[in-house]
Amino acid sequence: MEPAFSQVSAWSYAFAAVLHALFGLYLGTAWRRGRRGAFLLAVVAASALWAAANWLFSLSGWVWLFQLGNLLDVLRMAAWFGFLVAMLYQSGDGGKNGDLPGWPRPGALAVVTCGAVGVACFNLGLPLYGTPLRTWAATSLMSAVFGLVLLELFYRSVPERSRWGVRPLTLALVGLFAFDVYLFSEMLLFSRIHPVIWSVRGFAHTIALPLVAVSASRNPEWTIRVSVSRNVVFHSTALAVSGLFLLLIAGAGYYMRYFGGEWGEALQLALLFGGALFFVVMFFSGAFRARLKVFLAKNFFAYRYDYRTEWLGVTQSLSVAGDGLSLGESVIKALANLVESSGGGVWLRDANGAYSQQARLNMPPCGMQEQEGSPFCSYLLDNEWIVNFEEQRGGYSASSKFPSPAWVQDISDMWLIVPLISSGVLVGFVVLLSPRAPVDVNWEVLDLLKMAGRQAASYFARMQATEALLEVRKFDAFNRMSAFVVHDLKNLVAQLSLMLRNAERHKDNPEFQADMLDTVRHVEERMRGLMAQLMEKTPINQRKPVALKPLLERIIQSKRLANPRPVLRDDAPEVAVMAHGERLERILGHIVQNALDATSEHGSVLVVLSQERNTACITVQDRGSGMSSAFIREQLFKPFQTTKASGMGIGAYEAQQYVHELGGNIAVHSEVGTGTRFDIFLPVAASAQNAGDTAQAD
Repeated sequence: MEPAFSQVSAWSYAFAAVLHALFGLYLGTAWRRGRRGAFLLAVVAASALWAAANWLFSLSGWVWLFQLGNLLDVLRMAAWFGFLVAMLYQSGDGGKNGDLPGWPRPGALAVVTCGAVGVACFNLGLPLYGTPLRTWAATSLMSAVFGLVLLELFYRSVPERSRWGVRPLTLALVGLFAFDVYLFSEMLLFSRIHPVIWSVRGFAHTIALPLVAVSASRNPEWTIRVSVSRNVVFHSTALAVSGLFLLLIAGAGYYMRYFGGEWGEALQLALLFGGALFFVVMFFSGAFRARLKVFLAKNFFAYRYDYRTEWLGVTQSLSVAGDGLSLGESVIKALANLVESSGGGVWLRDANGAYSQQARLNMPPCGMQEQEGSPFCSYLLDNEWIVNFEEQRGGYSASSKFPSPAWVQDISDMWLIVPLISSGVLVGFVVLLSPRAPVDVNWEVLDLLKMAGRQAASYFARMQATEALLEVRKFDAFNRMSAFVVHDLKNLVAQLSLMLRNAERHKDNPEFQADMLDTVRHVEERMRGLMAQLMEKTPINQRKPVALKPLLERIIQSKRLANPRPVLRDDAPEVAVMAHGERLERILGHIVQNALDATSEHGSVLVVLSQERNTACITVQDRGSGMSSAFIREQLFKPFQTTKASGMGIGAYEAQQYVHELGGNIAVHSEVGTGTRFDIFLPVAASAQNAGDTAQAD
């Protein structure tokens, strides 16, 4: 080789040897004993040895080192083939393994064998194909082409979602295999080793190594943990691109000088000057550096944020309010932590369509409101744009048409406005204050804030929907309770009316006077209980053992003025059930009263209490007008369905609901013109000791 190119070659392969050795040392200490990691380690080790052999050859000129380097080059290529085949047939890769062809493994073995034969022929001087050099060039060219084919097959087999992890490696290998195709094609055509191309081969491997490291960092199954600094890769890539650019300019100038005739030297100088000027302009161009950074961030690095971690963190903050924070404060804290903001406030829409401050964190209160449909709210909803007030204060903003309301001027450290949109509705917006440290609000930050804003909006929308549903349920429960209370009042009024009708005839009867006082006292107690129930807005449902026989006796006693008078059969057993005594008495009284209302003065109403095993049965049978089977099936137990002119139609409904709540059941047998029979089945209490006393106290 020429001396100048020998010096370039020494530096080229020295860099490649040292960097590959250091990277191989790290991989060796972090290897997880996996097959793919073993092949990658073999690739790096073989590349380090190959570069070292060529480095020493460039310094010493010993031919045996050059021959050893060629053998190590075959070993390096074999390791790359093994790595690609191992990656190609890895299990669980999108389920495509069954669609892969079977030739990569035998093809790689055959190509590596041919490469070894070609190198052996060159080292031994055997002209297997033309000359020994052409033999070596032909087999090496075949290896490079096969590498490109294998790489293309591998990249297509990787699922779209997983290509991010292998894209840097693919670009590196495309460059290396393409460089070898160029080198060995020139060698095969001209039967010589081009000194320039051969000298920069080490630089090519040095430039490709960071891309291999980036892919290793994205695939922890290859190795333990490879961390590559963004700044280091940026500056290294910039220097590598600059060096490659200058080498291309130098190579073009070299060819112009030797093939351009008398204009060659002038063209070379003009090209070098133009290339150098272009390089300086690009090096000091802020736009170029910004684009290079974005390109590296998007294609060779994970994003600034770990989106999985950030998503889980935001979800956790919104799901469970911590440190005594409300949901609004938790939303502010979650969004502020994403961009290092000191705090902020959240504006939510109320029932009147006005957006007002509902929560704040490290921010003074703000009493200003925004009306739904205002230019400000319409802009946030239509554009879903995160407004950056730092850009507006600096004289530039992508949202220059933003209709800034007057009240935002009162917040001096306002930084960002994040709209909260769910299902096409502006639920509210979050105002974030200035950050603790300078933050570059780029596309990644905006995307993350939009994601978190949508998540927060869904929580707020669900919270508002839940609150509205709870309010409706509260009104519904109160209305149901009020209906039951009114129904009870109607029955009490009916008792008082019955007493007044009989008062004219029996007012001088001492027994009637005593019954009248008892009735008035009972009605007064019931009305006080109903008023307390209305004031508390919730029914009392505490269950206790309730003796049924005394309870039924009290119901019969309360109906003694009725005509006909209900009768409780004497053979009633002592049995108790778990219930709220007053409520159970009320629903059983409703059933008895319905039987009385359906029975004429000449009829009868019989109440029977019986027990079979663990079930108590209360039977209310009358000889009244009866009901049709269709009415029983379709209307009897439905609320607000009644045949009485003054009835409300909820007594039977409440009775069925409460009996089912106690774990019992109601059976109805009726014939029109014959009468009706109600059978109420209730589970017997496990312990009925002192049930009679409990019932009296209840």
